[in-house]
Amino acid sequence: MTNIHPVLLAHAERLLGELLKTHLPADAVVSTYFRHQRELGHADRAFVAENVFAVLRHRRSLTARCAGDLSSRRLLLAALACRQGLNLRQLAPLLNASESRWLAQAKALRVEDLPPAVRLDLPDWLYEQLAGQFSTDDLAALAAALNRPAPLDLRVNPLKTDRPAVLARLHADGIAAAAGRWSPLAVRLAEKPALAAHPLFIDGSLEVQDEGSQLLGFLLQPKRGEMVADFCAGAGGKTLLLGALMRSQGRLYAFDVAEHRLARLKPRLARSGLSNVHPLRIESERDLKVKRLAGKLDRVLVDAPCSGLGTLRRNPDLKWRQTPASVDELSIKQAAILRAAATLVKPGGRLVYATCSLLAAENEAVVDAFLSAHPDFVVRPAEEILAAQQIAISCGERLRLLPQVHATDAFYAVAMERT
Repeated sequence: MTNIHPVLLAHAERLLGELLKTHLPADAVVSTYFRHQRELGHADRAFVAENVFAVLRHRRSLTARCAGDLSSRRLLLAALACRQGLNLRQLAPLLNASESRWLAQAKALRVEDLPPAVRLDLPDWLYEQLAGQFSTDDLAALAAALNRPAPLDLRVNPLKTDRPAVLARLHADGIAAAAGRWSPLAVRLAEKPALAAHPLFIDGSLEVQDEGSQLLGFLLQPKRGEMVADFCAGAGGKTLLLGALMRSQGRLYAFDVAEHRLARLKPRLARSGLSNVHPLRIESERDLKVKRLAGKLDRVLVDAPCSGLGTLRRNPDLKWRQTPASVDELSIKQAAILRAAATLVKPGGRLVYATCSLLAAENEAVVDAFLSAHPDFVVRPAEEILAAQQIAISCGERLRLLPQVHATDAFYAVAMERT
């Protein structure tokens, strides 16, 4: 990346300006922007998105270099020079004299001299919470991993094909891919090609799903012929995995409060070949549709709505959009959802609570309070459940996935059995 066209920088400036003043998710804003900029090719879009997301990831440390001018242009130039590694000679055609002087000073700033939260590109409140959970070195490694873009992970649909066949087909098509380290259905791509028109996607043989997310399905471990619920199904990525693990036998409910999320499940469901999935929109966790199933289900997955801070590799804007107050609200909602979902589980059945959050307030605190109030539920060791499925991961009783350790998004998950 030595010659940056001024038009591309202008697009990045405009898009970043929109992102810095909105409360909408960054990926949705970026997608909408590109839909209105048809003239931008694949490489142009990649440049714009990569550099805009670099600013979102490193906003605090870049702000410290911007000498009070926090315009989109300054932040992008600082990102190009200080995060993407371009030198002043490469950037010279884009700079005026005052920008050249400022950027030379910005590059000379020693990151080690910045406060820890600024250096790690975390808001103060999040740094303080994580500093109470991780050692200084572990937190630095975690923050660095969260600030790297996530790879593209796929999940093989075992109803349609197997992983060796998928890898062979991808390699034949010139797409570099390897088997995932943890999930027996995971495939990791070396790059991020456009795959929507690939035959393996069209016929439902592949879905996009982070490898860590896939492990939640194996922790629930649904069996053929069982009654199972994905309590917070969303767009249904985990629902499709659960249905495949059940070999499309039994009954699988996909609950969600948002019709538009369940609508996104329908075309994926049609491709998947599954016939045992029943999407149901509910008004809340207390919906009559939920109450009718009390004590009847073999397994229930609660992938609870959370802060999403474990997905900062993909959604760096979340660390600037979440607040201590929003986390407090979420933890109350998580506890209510977990209580309601637990009523569905029959004696001997399994309940899995999971989040893609790093915070104890959304994880240990919610589960421990639930277990204290529900002595009829006991924790089943996650490591043993996964080992029984030939997934060798050292995690002990509760599954904790971290990007710097497992190269996945950060997840927390606990399997509980109703005695």
